[in-house]
Amino acid sequence: MLKNITIGQYIPGDTFIHRLDPRVKIILSIIFIISLFIITKFSGYVFISLFILGSIYISKIPLGYIFKGLKPILVILILTVGLNIFFTPGGILLASIGPLKITSNGVRLALFMGLRLIFLIVGTSLLTLTTSPIALTDGIESLLNPFRRIGMPAHELAMMMTIALRFIPTLLEETDKIMKAQIARGADFESGNLMKRAKNLIPLLVPLFISAFRRADELAVAMEARCYRGGFNRTKLKQLKVSIIDYIAILVTTVLVLILIWNRFWLW
Repeated sequence: MLKNITIGQYIPGDTFIHRLDPRVKIILSIIFIISLFIITKFSGYVFISLFILGSIYISKIPLGYIFKGLKPILVILILTVGLNIFFTPGGILLASIGPLKITSNGVRLALFMGLRLIFLIVGTSLLTLTTSPIALTDGIESLLNPFRRIGMPAHELAMMMTIALRFIPTLLEETDKIMKAQIARGADFESGNLMKRAKNLIPLLVPLFISAFRRADELAVAMEARCYRGGFNRTKLKQLKVSIIDYIAILVTTVLVLILIWNRFWLW
């Protein structure tokens, strides 16, 4: 399960999407998330599917790797679909299981919400998979710079968010190593009831927290040794510039949003 978590991981490449300005990718990711809530018909997901599949094909990210990231949220997905199926009234009664009733409106809403959650995870995962942590930090900091006038520490916030995102794969790898070591010593993380499983996680969580604090301390020492002073008088080796490919990506995303709006209000 831990190996299926793809958030925070970066796959190097030199594709159209990899070369996009990180600020543009962040903004377009936010627009993509908002566009998912514009959809009120299943036909809207057809356009979203074409957009996502096209983006995955251009980025040359393996399709299996993209969908592997859905496995950790499988429980949430099943819970979302189940709650909508059994607790949405209205429409034609399809089945009845005791006090629970399955209606046509419930099935429709369950499929609708399930697809929205899937596209949300798949679409936003492209941001971290095609953007290096350094570029992501620069992009977030640049977008937050206007808020410095009201006292917001833009550089520090961007650095904290990126470090947290960057260390997710590292902590997952560390968790996997500790779990295998504990299993080799006879630990059991799968059998027993819920309380017993929770107690069995103690030998896993304690060394994991110790390892996380040790890594945080090492990182702080390394940053101080390199005379890190936050964003004060800091210069960048690579200056962010919006190029023609960024305008093309903005245009394509704008067309998608207009199509979804047309689909919502005028397309039956």
